[in-house]
Amino acid sequence: VEPTRQALFADVELHPAVRRALADAAGITRLYVHQARAVEHVRAGRHTGIVTPTSSGKSLAYHVPVVEWLLAHPEHLAALYMFPTKALGQDQLRALTQLISHPAMTHALGVDSGLSIHCDTYDGDTPHDVRAEVRENANVIITNPDMLHVGMLPGHRAFPRLFAQLRFVVVDEAHVYAGVFGSHVALVLRRLLRLCRAYGNTSVQFIFCSATIANPE
Repeated sequence: VEPTRQALFADVELHPAVRRALADAAGITRLYVHQARAVEHVRAGRHTGIVTPTSSGKSLAYHVPVVEWLLAHPEHLAALYMFPTKALGQDQLRALTQLISHPAMTHALGVDSGLSIHCDTYDGDTPHDVRAEVRENANVIITNPDMLHVGMLPGHRAFPRLFAQLRFVVVDEAHVYAGVFGSHVALVLRRLLRLCRAYGNTSVQFIFCSATIANPE
């Protein structure tokens, strides 16, 4: 058991709507140092790895820059979140929905604009009659490696928004992708990038997260 350590915070400028939503929904008024650094790296367009202990707020470190980008580009399908299990994906769907459903987000997008930010899951449990709506309207799609491999990449013509507009790929629980399985997933991600390039998109950023990688270097 590690001894208790004093939390270290950092000041980073956040979009006013994001700041308000975090304060109201979770009582968060300042980011931890690792969260602030991750946000700055993502904003700068860098591929980013976040390796900190369990329950240290890694997901917030990618939610913030993704939502900020969407506030400026609300019609884009901006992010693909990939989790190794559906349960983890559902957890982050709830967390992200809580953030983007705050009234400050609607105000930031323009009350009369009719714009909003949508996040949805796209996996084996997604009803077939809902999948077209997700493809056409979602700003963030939450999925898993199997669905990306079997259901999305081979049917890329049904996902023109995804491949043409995708900006962020979040790979959470990155330590799971080791050995043969990890090699397979790496090739799936290369196929994803190849299809993005075929649709004219060369701006994809990767954000990797893990709590159990001993040496992320």
